[in-house]
Amino acid sequence: MHTGVSRRRVSAALATTLVTQALASAAVLAPTVVAPLIAIAMGLSVTTIGVYISLVYIGAIITSVLSGPVIAALGGTRMSQLSLIVTALGLCLIASSIFPLAVLGTIAIGFGYGPLTPASSDVLIRSAPPRRLSIIYSLKQTGVPLGGVLAGLVIPALGLAIGWQWALVALAGGCLMWAAAMAPFRQRLDGARSGNVKRPRAREIFEPIRMTIRNTSLRILAICSFVFSAAQLCLSVYLVTFLTQSLHWQIVAAGVGLSISQAAGAIGRVSWGWAADGRFGSRRTLIVLTTTMAASCVSFLAVDSLTSRWLLIPLIAVLGATAVGWNGVFLAAIARLAPPGQTAVVTGGTLAFTYLGVVMGPPLFGAIASASGSFAFAFSTLALPLALCVVLLLRLKDDQREVIPHGPLA
Repeated sequence: MHTGVSRRRVSAALATTLVTQALASAAVLAPTVVAPLIAIAMGLSVTTIGVYISLVYIGAIITSVLSGPVIAALGGTRMSQLSLIVTALGLCLIASSIFPLAVLGTIAIGFGYGPLTPASSDVLIRSAPPRRLSIIYSLKQTGVPLGGVLAGLVIPALGLAIGWQWALVALAGGCLMWAAAMAPFRQRLDGARSGNVKRPRAREIFEPIRMTIRNTSLRILAICSFVFSAAQLCLSVYLVTFLTQSLHWQIVAAGVGLSISQAAGAIGRVSWGWAADGRFGSRRTLIVLTTTMAASCVSFLAVDSLTSRWLLIPLIAVLGATAVGWNGVFLAAIARLAPPGQTAVVTGGTLAFTYLGVVMGPPLFGAIASASGSFAFAFSTLALPLALCVVLLLRLKDDQREVIPHGPLA
């Protein structure tokens, strides 16, 4: 890491990674916010949203773990460009309305999404001042809820106006345009790279995961991220369906509700990052965040179709600020733990656990909602694993400076 980098480089790194994250996150969520329209067009149940998300993140797990050597050879910015191109292709395949192509498109979105966080971590660790890692990573991670705001506000309205297919194609076009716009920044942010991608040996493929499991702090963070990501995606994926089907909101109003949760998440990410970089520390920040998230989930038990929107919206905002707001603190902690030059590799290893939570969480959530007949009850069940995370976080080192043993990839 370099402490004397110019503000211009920091700004360029933050801007490119933030916009990339926002577009990719919008691409992942876009099919979920028009799920009722897609379900009608393809003759599917809206509960298949959970299957869609699982397929996306199965692809993301694979590419996040394998992306380290590619990022080392090509650079984080070039990897981000390639990821956006693959994501755009996935959106267009889903827009075809042909089920087999839509499945391939879903996997393609996952393949495109997986390398983005390791790639952005590689870019930011070269530019961000060490003492401001949490806030810089949190600012970058606001791209996720901002993408949710974009998806929640624009895609439903656009889908009703020109059709959901063309709404997805328009978003694909935005991804391609930004991939091209990043080209002038690649040399400055990535530096000289060999361009030769080394084919990893079988043992090296799983080394990022082994590095995560061997290290106590990383292991705790990985387990917690498994639960946090499940909660985040359950909120992001099922909120519109919950509001429309259980509370009888119109789809555009439900999209606004999703946008509120995502906007609160963006504010939360910056606030949690500021707290973690200050005297509060990462450990206490994560404990407060997790406790608040669990309490918000339990509060959904008091929600029904008669609940005033003026009471429900603050609850959605608080849950969004926590369930969507944790990532920046988490990623900065991972970056601090990573050996020099191994940030992308270690980030990819921990994200395998994060994405596994996304794969398992929404389908399990959907099953609980179907069995109980209540989305509110399903939200409340998230409080139990979150309470277990609080117990684990009490064991986390407050400065999060534990050194990772250098493995074969170091």
